[in-house]
Amino acid sequence: MGFSRRQDRREERREDRGPGDRTDGDHRYKMRQKVLAIGDDFWIENGRGEKVYKIDGKALRVRQTLIFEDRNGNELLKIQERMLRVKDSMEIEDPQGKRVALVRKALITPLRERWSVDIPGGSDLEVQGNILDHEFRIGNVAEVSKKWFRIADSYGIEIEPGQNDVLILAVVAVIDMMAHSGR
Repeated sequence: MGFSRRQDRREERREDRGPGDRTDGDHRYKMRQKVLAIGDDFWIENGRGEKVYKIDGKALRVRQTLIFEDRNGNELLKIQERMLRVKDSMEIEDPQGKRVALVRKALITPLRERWSVDIPGGSDLEVQGNILDHEFRIGNVAEVSKKWFRIADSYGIEIEPGQNDVLILAVVAVIDMMAHSGR
Protein backbone atom coordinates (compact mmCIF):
# COMPACT_ATOMS: atom_id res chain seq x y z
CA MET A 1 0.00 0.00 0.00
CA GLY A 2 1.39 3.36 -0.97
CA PHE A 3 1.96 6.29 1.34
CA SER A 4 -0.77 8.40 -0.31
CA ARG A 5 -3.40 5.64 -0.07
CA ARG A 6 -2.72 5.24 3.66
CA GLN A 7 -2.87 9.00 3.99
CA ASP A 8 -6.28 9.11 2.25
CA ARG A 9 -7.67 6.35 4.51
CA ARG A 10 -6.38 8.17 7.59
CA GLU A 11 -8.06 11.40 6.50
CA GLU A 12 -11.34 9.52 5.92
CA ARG A 13 -11.17 8.09 9.45
CA ARG A 14 -10.57 11.59 10.84
CA GLU A 15 -13.62 12.91 9.00
CA ASP A 16 -15.74 10.04 10.36
CA ARG A 17 -14.90 10.98 13.95
CA GLY A 18 -17.15 13.43 15.66
CA PRO A 19 -15.71 16.59 17.24
CA GLY A 20 -16.23 15.16 20.73
CA ASP A 21 -14.51 11.86 19.98
CA ARG A 22 -11.95 11.46 22.77
CA THR A 23 -9.46 9.49 20.64
CA ASP A 24 -9.01 12.41 18.25
CA GLY A 25 -6.40 14.12 20.43
CA ASP A 26 -4.99 11.22 22.42
CA HIS A 27 -2.20 10.25 20.02
CA ARG A 28 -1.79 13.48 18.10
CA TYR A 29 0.81 16.04 18.99
CA LYS A 30 2.00 19.41 17.78
CA MET A 31 5.64 20.35 17.66
CA ARG A 32 7.23 23.58 16.48
CA GLN A 33 10.03 23.43 13.97
CA LYS A 34 13.15 25.56 14.12
CA VAL A 35 13.16 25.59 17.91
CA LEU A 36 15.13 22.44 18.61
CA ALA A 37 18.36 24.05 19.72
CA ILE A 38 20.55 23.37 22.68
CA GLY A 39 19.73 25.82 25.44
CA ASP A 40 16.10 26.17 24.31
CA ASP A 41 13.11 24.76 26.17
CA PHE A 42 9.74 24.19 24.56
CA TRP A 43 6.49 22.30 25.00
CA ILE A 44 4.87 19.57 22.92
CA GLU A 45 1.08 19.90 22.87
CA ASN A 46 -1.46 17.14 22.40
CA GLY A 47 -4.30 17.27 19.86
CA ARG A 48 -6.44 19.26 22.29
CA GLY A 49 -3.80 21.99 22.69
CA GLU A 50 -2.71 20.90 26.18
CA LYS A 51 0.98 21.07 27.09
CA VAL A 52 1.99 17.46 27.76
CA TYR A 53 5.76 17.14 27.37
CA LYS A 54 8.58 19.61 27.84
CA ILE A 55 11.90 19.38 26.03
CA ASP A 56 14.67 20.94 28.10
CA GLY A 57 17.80 21.79 26.10
CA LYS A 58 20.83 21.57 28.35
CA ALA A 59 23.29 24.27 27.26
CA LEU A 60 26.16 23.62 29.65
CA ARG A 61 27.18 20.21 28.35
CA VAL A 62 29.96 19.20 25.99
CA ARG A 63 27.61 17.01 23.91
CA GLN A 64 24.22 18.11 22.70
CA THR A 65 21.62 16.96 25.23
CA LEU A 66 17.84 17.27 25.35
CA ILE A 67 15.74 16.09 28.30
CA PHE A 68 12.11 15.03 27.76
CA GLU A 69 10.02 15.77 30.85
CA ASP A 70 6.36 15.32 31.71
CA ARG A 71 4.35 18.39 32.70
CA ASN A 72 5.44 17.91 36.34
CA GLY A 73 9.15 18.09 35.47
CA ASN A 74 9.86 14.35 35.79
CA GLU A 75 12.58 13.18 33.40
CA LEU A 76 11.22 10.65 30.92
CA LEU A 77 13.96 10.37 28.28
CA LYS A 78 17.33 11.90 27.48
CA ILE A 79 18.69 12.50 23.99
CA GLN A 80 22.45 12.70 23.53
CA GLU A 81 24.56 13.21 20.44
CA ARG A 82 26.93 10.40 19.57
CA MET A 83 29.86 10.83 17.23
CA LEU A 84 30.58 7.77 15.11
CA ARG A 85 33.17 7.40 12.40
CA VAL A 86 30.79 6.25 9.65
CA LYS A 87 27.33 7.54 10.58
CA ASP A 88 25.87 10.41 12.52
CA SER A 89 23.62 9.18 15.31
CA MET A 90 21.88 10.26 18.46
CA GLU A 91 21.01 8.04 21.37
CA ILE A 92 17.79 8.12 23.38
CA GLU A 93 18.14 6.92 26.97
CA ASP A 94 15.77 6.35 29.86
CA PRO A 95 16.32 8.28 33.14
CA GLN A 96 18.71 5.55 34.37
CA GLY A 97 20.95 5.96 31.30
CA LYS A 98 19.85 2.76 29.52
CA ARG A 99 19.60 3.06 25.72
CA VAL A 100 16.02 2.78 24.47
CA ALA A 101 16.73 3.80 20.85
CA LEU A 102 19.51 4.83 18.51
CA VAL A 103 18.57 7.07 15.59
CA ARG A 104 20.97 6.87 12.65
CA LYS A 105 21.28 8.90 9.52
CA ALA A 106 22.61 6.92 6.56
CA LEU A 107 25.70 8.53 5.08
CA ILE A 108 25.14 7.75 1.40
CA THR A 109 21.71 8.07 -0.19
CA PRO A 110 20.92 8.51 -3.87
CA LEU A 111 17.74 10.61 -3.77
CA ARG A 112 16.89 11.58 -0.22
CA GLU A 113 18.04 11.10 3.34
CA ARG A 114 17.55 7.71 4.93
CA TRP A 115 17.10 7.15 8.64
CA SER A 116 16.75 4.12 10.87
CA VAL A 117 15.72 3.73 14.49
CA ASP A 118 17.33 0.82 16.35
CA ILE A 119 15.31 -0.25 19.39
CA PRO A 120 17.06 -2.81 21.64
CA GLY A 121 14.78 -5.78 22.22
CA GLY A 122 12.09 -4.29 19.97
CA SER A 123 11.24 -3.81 16.34
CA ASP A 124 13.58 -1.47 14.51
CA LEU A 125 11.94 1.27 12.44
CA GLU A 126 12.69 2.81 9.06
CA VAL A 127 11.87 6.44 8.39
CA GLN A 128 10.46 7.20 4.92
CA GLY A 129 9.26 10.36 3.23
CA ASN A 130 10.39 13.94 2.95
CA ILE A 131 12.30 14.68 6.16
CA LEU A 132 13.18 18.29 5.36
CA ASP A 133 9.54 19.22 4.70
CA HIS A 134 8.23 17.34 7.77
CA GLU A 135 6.17 14.90 5.67
CA PHE A 136 7.28 11.39 6.63
CA ARG A 137 6.37 8.13 8.35
CA ILE A 138 8.18 6.26 11.08
CA GLY A 139 7.62 2.61 10.24
CA ASN A 140 3.93 1.84 10.50
CA VAL A 141 3.66 3.50 13.92
CA ALA A 142 3.60 7.26 13.26
CA GLU A 143 3.03 9.93 10.64
CA VAL A 144 4.59 13.40 10.70
CA SER A 145 2.98 16.15 8.65
CA LYS A 146 2.71 19.93 8.36
CA LYS A 147 -0.63 19.73 6.54
CA TRP A 148 -2.63 19.51 9.77
CA PHE A 149 -1.67 23.01 10.86
CA ARG A 150 -2.02 26.38 9.22
CA ILE A 151 0.72 27.80 11.42
CA ALA A 152 3.86 27.85 9.27
CA ASP A 153 6.33 26.76 11.93
CA SER A 154 4.35 23.82 13.34
CA TYR A 155 3.91 20.21 12.35
CA GLY A 156 1.91 17.34 13.71
CA ILE A 157 2.74 13.83 14.81
CA GLU A 158 0.02 11.19 14.80
CA ILE A 159 1.00 8.00 16.61
CA GLU A 160 -0.83 4.71 16.31
CA PRO A 161 -2.49 3.56 19.57
CA GLY A 162 -0.44 1.12 21.63
CA GLN A 163 2.91 2.76 20.88
CA ASN A 164 5.30 4.49 23.28
CA ASP A 165 4.29 8.07 22.43
CA VAL A 166 7.17 9.68 24.32
CA LEU A 167 9.73 7.55 22.52
CA ILE A 168 8.22 8.30 19.10
CA LEU A 169 8.16 12.04 19.89
CA ALA A 170 11.81 11.83 20.96
CA VAL A 171 12.65 10.10 17.66
CA VAL A 172 10.91 12.92 15.75
CA ALA A 173 12.84 15.53 17.77
CA VAL A 174 16.13 13.75 17.01
CA ILE A 175 15.39 13.54 13.29
CA ASP A 176 14.38 17.21 13.21
CA MET A 177 17.55 18.22 15.03
CA MET A 178 19.85 16.14 12.86
CA ALA A 179 18.17 16.97 9.54
CA HIS A 180 18.16 20.71 10.24
CA SER A 181 21.44 21.01 12.09
CA GLY A 182 22.59 23.92 9.92
CA ARG A 183 19.75 26.26 10.84
